[in-house]
Amino acid sequence: MHTLDQLNRGELKGVVRLQLSENLTTFPEAIFDLADSLEILDLSNNHLSELPADLFRLKKLRILFCSNNRFIKLPEALSQCPKLEMIGFKSNQISSVSSESLPTLTRWLILTDNHIERLPDDFGRLVRLQKLALAGNRLTSLPDSIENCQKLELIRLSANQLDVFPDVLLCLPRLAWLAFSGNPFCAERDSHHEFKTVQFRDLELQHVLGQGASGVISRAIWHHNEFDFPETVAIKVFKGEVTSDGYPEDELDACLAVGNHENLVKPLAKITESDCSALVMGLIPPHYTNLGLPPSLVSCTRDTFSEDLSFSVEKIARIIDQVDCLVAHFCEQKVSHGDLYAHNTLISEAGHVLFGDFGAASKYGNLSSQQQQGIERIEQRALGFFIDDMLGLCLQQDKDNLTYKTLNSRRFS
Repeated sequence: MHTLDQLNRGELKGVVRLQLSENLTTFPEAIFDLADSLEILDLSNNHLSELPADLFRLKKLRILFCSNNRFIKLPEALSQCPKLEMIGFKSNQISSVSSESLPTLTRWLILTDNHIERLPDDFGRLVRLQKLALAGNRLTSLPDSIENCQKLELIRLSANQLDVFPDVLLCLPRLAWLAFSGNPFCAERDSHHEFKTVQFRDLELQHVLGQGASGVISRAIWHHNEFDFPETVAIKVFKGEVTSDGYPEDELDACLAVGNHENLVKPLAKITESDCSALVMGLIPPHYTNLGLPPSLVSCTRDTFSEDLSFSVEKIARIIDQVDCLVAHFCEQKVSHGDLYAHNTLISEAGHVLFGDFGAASKYGNLSSQQQQGIERIEQRALGFFIDDMLGLCLQQDKDNLTYKTLNSRRFS
């Protein structure tokens, strides 16, 4: 994090990335002094409502984040920036997105949690678009031209006002990660009476185990335990009304809908109180670690991995077989996971896999058979990308192995 004083004193000359959060109400003119070097500008968590018309003076700007500000429309100045390809305006009050505000080079567009009712008719001209986050808006339809976004791999449409499933998405050849829960066309949430409902006051939260877009997971001690559950558990307390993936209630519904599986973190009970929605789960043993790391600004939609991570082809085959079985289980339950990634995968030293994040999951059993088949193809494509990532971790001496060649043929089938 930088300061406005540093900027005004000229101490940031030559920086490539600038991050300012100081309750700004106007765009600091001194930012233009960095035009020869600045590539990433993060002005999130301020009080901005507009950007200067000559933003294009930042001739090297590739990435711009302005989340948690006061914009009511996506600034048209964006389209004049010659290299701008990643745009994030999450949690503003944006109701208007014009064609003139969208740079042709756009590869990453985050407009989560705004008031957007429609996208421009020529949205499909964004042929480089790979990642599109629109959860928590007021969209009633998608433009037909989105079928031209042939490189689109991830889209978040949850918590909008879509009356029908957008069939145009089923034509996109690389779409692999799709979230659409919380729309009028979706199936109603189930009550899941088979899962116990418990009181939050009976759980004593200890330290945080992890957190994601939808909630914080903590270790907890269960007091007044009447259900013969473990004394020590994990509890995921969901965040606010809408997340980057959708409504927490839909995540809870999907997680409980898929039931038990040997490769899923075991759900034990739910908490549904007016001021707290949470899921109580079995505690994951400490020898499980994350298989991958989240996508970076460079990789966009694809996972990243530690440089020294590698596996034998036999271990990779075991990992893939487990994930394949899990995807088949989701299909049987008519739940699309929507976030099938290595960074959402936990793995033990012996190679046992566990999944537990259902933030982007969507139920689809109420849709037509053609739509269901299309959604299942999208999930299979995510599995193909997962296989591709795993094969990239294979030990060099194993790459002539018959098992490797067999797995390689399944990557994008």
